[in-house]
Amino acid sequence: MQLITCPWCGEREEVEFHYGGQAHVAYPEDPYALDDEQWAQYVFFRDNPKGPFAERWVHSAGCRRWFNAVRDTVTHEFLAVYKVGADRPSPTSTAKGQEAGR
Repeated sequence: MQLITCPWCGEREEVEFHYGGQAHVAYPEDPYALDDEQWAQYVFFRDNPKGPFAERWVHSAGCRRWFNAVRDTVTHEFLAVYKVGADRPSPTSTAKGQEAGR
């Protein structure tokens, strides 16, 4: 079982968490000005990189708070976790087990 570090509760088993999609996706400034194709781009299209990727997670069986994480999509290793609103850690600071924003 994989352990995920919640910024508020500490390490917990992965079954306590749910994935929430790509992190740092800005809501459209003027959503009423978007046409159907632009809405589809915003709602359905996300990056799918091989390697470190910023994601949103929720500790659904614990404190129920949302947080961001940088996870390696190849190894599934969590490289960093940080609170929503905090800046994404730089790639050089996302060493194994490092947590930002605590």
